Amino acid sequence: MLKATYTPYTLRFKVPSGTSRGVLTEKETYFIKVWDDADPGHFGLGECALFRGLGADDRPEYESMLQQVCREIDRYENLDLTAWSSIRFGAETALADWRNGGHRVIFPSDFATGGRGIVINGLIWMGDKRTMAARIEEKLAAGFSCIKLKIGAIDFDDECELLDFIRRRYSRELIELRVDANGAFAPERALEYLKRLSAYDLHSIEQPIRAGQWEAMARLCEASPLPIALDEELIGVNDSIAKIELLKTISPQYIVLKPSLIGGFSGTHEWIEAARTCGAGWWITSALESNVGLNAIAQFTATLPVDMPQGLGTGALYTNNIPSPLEQVGEILRYNPEREWIFSMDSWK
Repeated sequence: MLKATYTPYTLRFKVPSGTSRGVLTEKETYFIKVWDDADPGHFGLGECALFRGLGADDRPEYESMLQQVCREIDRYENLDLTAWSSIRFGAETALADWRNGGHRVIFPSDFATGGRGIVINGLIWMGDKRTMAARIEEKLAAGFSCIKLKIGAIDFDDECELLDFIRRRYSRELIELRVDANGAFAPERALEYLKRLSAYDLHSIEQPIRAGQWEAMARLCEASPLPIALDEELIGVNDSIAKIELLKTISPQYIVLKPSLIGGFSGTHEWIEAARTCGAGWWITSALESNVGLNAIAQFTATLPVDMPQGLGTGALYTNNIPSPLEQVGEILRYNPEREWIFSMDSWK
């Protein structure tokens, strides 16, 4: 009989990481383990990557729902986890891992065997101007061809100076620039900011205004001189018809897909199909998961027809991440089968 249990885990940032919603120093998450009573040494592992303050499933009854999933894991197909994105993400991962032999191979591919890597963007977290400039230099020196800057927390003129600093040294052909505002701009001033940002030959801007303002975002997408990518806008939109309605209403150029926040891998597939129907581009991004969740997302991404840098460069953020075969070499994320997973939890609930 199939069994499951879970344990909470707190990830701690090496350096406080800033977004327009505040500075992060730690990240709460949960690991779920699935096994069969007949062979308890063979188990699947997943991460229910709850994102406090952002995930639509951040509710007081979260852990009660996780307990229910563990109790009924042998009847998983009968559970409705539509509204519990991160739990669905973790359960899908653990079950796929178990079915594939319990070796942390979630989606078999040449990535999972070490045959090829995934090109990722270099992420620059918000900080003061001097700190961000130093981080930009580090990413450029490491060989990244695509850099993404979090903006919206420091002075806008300073952020423009940072973008100008890159563009004076590297053309668009050499370095692709993305920015992520995390909804920081007021709707009435957003177009003004987008016009100024367009001077720096940006690939795109993610979520310029906060989610839930469909009409205002649609007007921006129509008038913007640079492409807009929806991110937080997708969270909590679970019905497949509603997904198409959102994309047809707003008409974004891109959507950013975070499996743990948008319905697991099942929900992500729905968004990809909706994007295809509506003519929007897309890429995959992690959402501060540990290496357990990042591994699942990377393996999933490797099965898709991706043709641009993906947002999977979050594996080195934590002091206590789970040691894994994932390794980042410059702008390439790889899976090294010669390295081992080291996962030991003394107490499982």
